[in-house]
Formats: sequence, structure tokens, C-alpha cells
Amino acid sequence: MMIKRVIGMYFSGTGTTGKIVTAAAETMHEEIPGSSLAQINFTPLQTRSKVYRFSSEDLVVFGTPVIAGRVPNVLLKFLNTLEGGGALAVPVVLYGNRNFDDALIELRDILEARGFHTVAAAAFIGEHSFSRVLAAGRPNEKDMAICRDFAKSAAAKILSGDVPPGPVTVDGQEPLRDYYKPRDRQGNFINILKVKPKLDEAKCDGCGLCVEACPMGSIKPEAPGVVDGICIKCCGCEKKCPQGALYFDDPGYLYHKEELELGYPEPKEPKLFL
Repeated sequence: MMIKRVIGMYFSGTGTTGKIVTAAAETMHEEIPGSSLAQINFTPLQTRSKVYRFSSEDLVVFGTPVIAGRVPNVLLKFLNTLEGGGALAVPVVLYGNRNFDDALIELRDILEARGFHTVAAAAFIGEHSFSRVLAAGRPNEKDMAICRDFAKSAAAKILSGDVPPGPVTVDGQEPLRDYYKPRDRQGNFINILKVKPKLDEAKCDGCGLCVEACPMGSIKPEAPGVVDGICIKCCGCEKKCPQGALYFDDPGYLYHKEELELGYPEPKEPKLFL
């Protein structure tokens, strides 16, 4: 099996998924003789208007974050335009220390349906998008070392020719479970779907980093900090704002954030599938 190109392809609101995918792709490129390396960041809205085509000489490390236990539903239309062309693929998901639920099996199945052949997979942990406490600083040095070792093992598997004909086996349920729904301690559903960050105008200096950070194009250059469209709560705008001008004050959102921090304090470990 001849691999001529290794590609890291990812959606990453705060950069954590991108960090893992980039490291894995770079490592696999180093391990596969004669391969070239490319990176495709499809986080910016405009990048998802293009159709990406691959071939049987490609190996794609493909990563998305986990939102509500699944692949982000705003990506599904784009993912269904991919043309795998027989490329090998390594699906990777990154979650905020609660659980990746059915996200990895969902991403695997999407890639298989689009003409990729999945040969390895992994679920890594990153700082939760809502929090600066839950899985703070992750992926950390230990995570990155595990990532590189995983990539070396996956590359060795490919180079040995020991690639089963079927998709890689991963954790998850089929049919897929519904999206995770936050609840209060009485079991009542907390609806945060329409919650958006607010802007402290006194702190905003109009730098525009939030405009670049929003993967939905919902913050316009003429009104930095104002979320005027779909918000998936990736929190890229809030976490990347150098002035700390963006914040959330919705009671349900803050309650759910605190419950996550209290309920999942023990650090989870990456889950690898080879």
C-alpha cells in the first residue's frame, strides 16, 4: 500500500482538536517514507464551501470536537460532500472530559460512507469549551506524547499491510443515541441552544480576533464581539479574546457549566483504537 500524502484535516474552535490532529499527521508523515504532508483546517466558514477530494494514495487524520456527545451537527452537510476516493483515514474526536458518547463511531461511519477506509481511531481530551477549569490545559504534554505514540503505531500498522478490510472497531452505540441534553438536579432539561456570549463594550478594543475565531461567520467585521447568527458555543471567540470582553451570563448555561466542573473532575485518559 503506497501512501504518498498524509493530511491532517480538522475543525477546531479553540485549537485543541487541531493540536492533536496536526501532531498525529506530522508524526505519521515522519514515519511513512516518501510521503508529503498537508494540513486542512476547515474551521473557518468559507473553507466549508469547497469539495475536498482524496485518493487511495492519501492518508487522512480527520478530527472534530464532540458537541453533546456527537459530531457537531452543523458539520454534517459539509462532511457529506467529502469524496474519500479510497483514502485511508484515522478518525479522531476530542471531548471536554465528560464523555465522547457516540461521536467517534458517528465520525467513523461518515468517513466510511464517503469512501474512506478507516484503519485506526482515537478519542482525546481537551479543555472543555465552556470552562477554564474542566480538563484545563489539555491536551497536555502527556496527551501529546500519547498522540505521537498512537500515530507511530497506526503508521506501523499501515506499513505492515496489516489493514483489515472492514472499518476500525471503536466504542459507541448503533443506532446512535440522541444528543446529550443537560439537565438540572431534578432531571429537568436545560435548554441552552439559543444562548450566545455577550459583549462588554467597555473592554472591547475592536481588534477583530473574534470575527476570525467564529466558525459560523456569526460575528461581522463591522460589529466585533456581537454574535448575530448561529452560535454553536465552541467558545473560540470568548477564549481567544485578549481583552476578556466576551462572556456568558445565561443562568442555565452557567448552571450546566458548574455541574460539568463538579461532576467530572477526574482526568479522563485518551482512548485508542488500533
